Amino acid sequence: MSRRYALPASLVAFGLAFALSAHAQTTAAPAAAPAAAPAAAPAASTGDMEGLAAYYSNRLNGRRTASGQVFNQSKLTAAHQTLPFGTMVKVTNTKNNRSVVVRINDRGPTQAGRVIDLSRAAASKLGMLRAGLVPVKLEVVKEAPPKKAKK
Repeated sequence: MSRRYALPASLVAFGLAFALSAHAQTTAAPAAAPAAAPAAAPAASTGDMEGLAAYYSNRLNGRRTASGQVFNQSKLTAAHQTLPFGTMVKVTNTKNNRSVVVRINDRGPTQAGRVIDLSRAAASKLGMLRAGLVPVKLEVVKEAPPKKAKK
């Protein structure tokens, strides 16, 4: 047998073995019905959350946030991935125990390990301007008001 046919012959043998195993799987007894799917988790967790916090760049000042509001570095606002807009969150810097209450008005952060992005004013109150990134603990203080139904 020439070397040219060695590879295709091995592939044919592999294909035949695969076909036989697939046939054995399809002729086996049917599997039991899957268990009921678990209940869906709520979109936003109201429990405590921990991770890293960062603050917005000054160049974002004046731009629109995901909620449609204009971002202002001097307001106590923040971005969170899942909490509803308008939710009030107490953010505590775990290195110095300083806290600030912010309102969620944007989406983010997108970096792994980060749980919140803060305005410069909020970062200043937490004493994190020089560090840039600090470990924080989040606690929901007030849920966002329910949305009004559109007619």
